[in-house]
Amino acid sequence: MSKRYVTSLSEIAELSPANLEDLKDVAEKFAFRVSRYYLDLINWHDPNDPLRRVVIPSNDELVPWGSLDASNESEFTVTPGLQHKYSDTALLLVNDTCGAYCRFCFRKRLFIDDNTEVVKDISEPLKYLRQHPEISNVVLSGGDPLILSEARLRRIFEDLAAIPHVQVIRIGSRMPAFDPISLLEHPALFDLIHELTARKSIYLMAHFNHDRELTRVAVDCLAAFRKAGAVVLNQTPLIVGVNDDPKTLGKLFQRLILAGVQPYYVFQCRPTEGNYALTLPLEKAYQIFATAQIECSGLARAARFVLSHTTGKIEVVGMDDSFIYMRYHRAVQHSDHGRMLVFRRNASACWLDDYSCSPESEV
Repeated sequence: MSKRYVTSLSEIAELSPANLEDLKDVAEKFAFRVSRYYLDLINWHDPNDPLRRVVIPSNDELVPWGSLDASNESEFTVTPGLQHKYSDTALLLVNDTCGAYCRFCFRKRLFIDDNTEVVKDISEPLKYLRQHPEISNVVLSGGDPLILSEARLRRIFEDLAAIPHVQVIRIGSRMPAFDPISLLEHPALFDLIHELTARKSIYLMAHFNHDRELTRVAVDCLAAFRKAGAVVLNQTPLIVGVNDDPKTLGKLFQRLILAGVQPYYVFQCRPTEGNYALTLPLEKAYQIFATAQIECSGLARAARFVLSHTTGKIEVVGMDDSFIYMRYHRAVQHSDHGRMLVFRRNASACWLDDYSCSPESEV
């Protein structure tokens, strides 16, 4: 029986020796990992297959651009393994491994040697959480929490559930897309979720980028989380060559709704090192997002197009011939809550920092 996960490109029979030689430098620079399940979804006869683009390295990743911590998460790290950016929400990094490593990942620094941001001993993060009663939401991330053992997950969940003011636990996971079979093979996971929902609100923040990831078994996996009592939402970045046209994105929205999953956030790719060729200009990305929603029901139109900027989560709310309009959906500074930003259009801008912030263009 073959291994469940592949950690070397040389293990992929569909890649020729010439392919492997060509990708040698990028494979040495950025970590690679993928599930056998996901590899089987790729159409290897199509060099531009969108699922291939999600997980198989490209030399475009070597183009100099961005930084490894594009949203300055280090600034909000209050103790190793725990970020506290918004007053009521904390982010707990519980793992430094995923079912697969997305080529567009904004936390690829976690998978580089000598990373110290993820800790196995979460006693200090738990101590901080207990001391901060304003924190009602804890997001489990990493890495992927659902690749942890059920016993390890139970300990984490029980520790969080014992904190009275923590009312919501969110699980950020790509495992329903990358390896849903492995989750369904462990019904104890869903029993645990069901137990927890009697005490806390549990949200699964799923990450499906393309409708082809919503296989029958993936939809069954999502249904199992819903049956266990979790609320299931989906978020995805807009990615060049993956979901960067309105029909593709709209189909993803529609398939999610049919699966009982609410589209939640669509992200502008952060300016992360290695992500240049995967990142759309911001205004083009927003046009794709807005056009995709036109043919969708109101349920799909609940999704927001946002940037996770150092200063907060900023939603793009509209454009006209001259200006692009944004607002702070979440803000680090209380004075920024709900504040509108109006900038003159800049077709080449990929991030908030690419716009002029003169008094004439910001209100």
